[in-house]
Amino acid sequence: VPLAELSLMNKLIHTSLVESDQHVEILQRDPRSPLFSIKTFEELPLKKELLQGVYMMGFNRPSKIQEQALPLMLAYPPQNLIAQSQSGTGKTAAFVLAMLSRASANEKYPQCLCLAPTYELALQIGQVVRAIGKFCTDIKVNYAVRGNRILNGTVLEEQIIIGTPGTTLDWCFKQRILDLTKISLFVLDEADIMIDTQGLSCQSIRIHRALPKSCQVLLFSATFKEPVRAFAERIIPDPIVIKLREEELTLSNIRQYFMVCQNSDEQYKALCNLYGSFTIGQVMIFCQTRRLADWLSGKMSRDGHQVATLTAELTVVQRASVIQRFREGKEKVLIATNVCARGIDVQQVTTVVNFGLPRGPDGEPDFETYLHRIGRAGRFGHRGIAFSMVENETVELVHKIEEHFQTTIKQLDPYDMDELEKLAA
Repeated sequence: VPLAELSLMNKLIHTSLVESDQHVEILQRDPRSPLFSIKTFEELPLKKELLQGVYMMGFNRPSKIQEQALPLMLAYPPQNLIAQSQSGTGKTAAFVLAMLSRASANEKYPQCLCLAPTYELALQIGQVVRAIGKFCTDIKVNYAVRGNRILNGTVLEEQIIIGTPGTTLDWCFKQRILDLTKISLFVLDEADIMIDTQGLSCQSIRIHRALPKSCQVLLFSATFKEPVRAFAERIIPDPIVIKLREEELTLSNIRQYFMVCQNSDEQYKALCNLYGSFTIGQVMIFCQTRRLADWLSGKMSRDGHQVATLTAELTVVQRASVIQRFREGKEKVLIATNVCARGIDVQQVTTVVNFGLPRGPDGEPDFETYLHRIGRAGRFGHRGIAFSMVENETVELVHKIEEHFQTTIKQLDPYDMDELEKLAA
């Protein structure tokens, strides 16, 4: 699944902030820059209409990344900034607050420009702008995205433009309806995806070069690996960098078990026993193939379980809808192929089931996929539990996984209801 689609799904999932204990690092290159953090939104120079919007969104206090980033974003003179943290930590709300603060309602021309890698991500950012800016009725938004056709000679009066690099380039240099020399705040969202997608980084750099030197630049990325760092240095001279240390998936907070079954039907019986013994809130079940996922989904649905299925054949809109329904608890079980093994975080998932172990083309264990699969049950420091249903001939793979990760995977008898109930207790 492309990184842009994972990012969109995470934005849709994380309607509230993720509580994270990760450490915030600040790399400050300009010694003249003020450096302080805040613990409440009232400490910021925000208009009362924006404070109302923040509280309407359900943000009672700033997240860790917002505590450090917002004072810098709103400072005078304006500060250039790179902020890195994973989805759900409040990056979008932070730069939306900056745009709504910098935009002057009295000036009827574009002053803030935000670039996102895809149409869907641009619209998602726009929804956050509308939500936080609900009471800033004089500040308007327009979208430089495919399908939004603006006639040549049109005078743009919206203060905030959100767009994709290609369409924004057309508005600036072909149609000449967007005057970049008047932009005072430039936001580049999802920089790691921009770099990963052919052409977007060059287009973004070309747009940036046409901005005035006084323009404040805010760059956001889920990672801050070397390609992002090199790209950032081409965009922003001497920025302040705020990093929320990337979360490392770990097995230390996840209890792991395996059950030996003869075939798929026995695996299904074991799954039913497991489901009957545990008070499971929401569970993710991973299958190696779409065919197996469809078979399992049909069996569970016929037995009265609320089941959703997530495979690569779905469109991004369909996948986003499936995950949103699962996050809201409308389905208790999400059956997925490896499309969902990494990058997607649903906090209330505490149980993961491998309906067969992930294997590479050579038949050996796919260690990385196993790690990402069971890591869905232990996100952001939560404790989780993972079960693997394996056939006799694949038990050896379990031991290879144990050896690789230096961990213990305990065997359970799928028909020993007493043992399962003890485990559940």
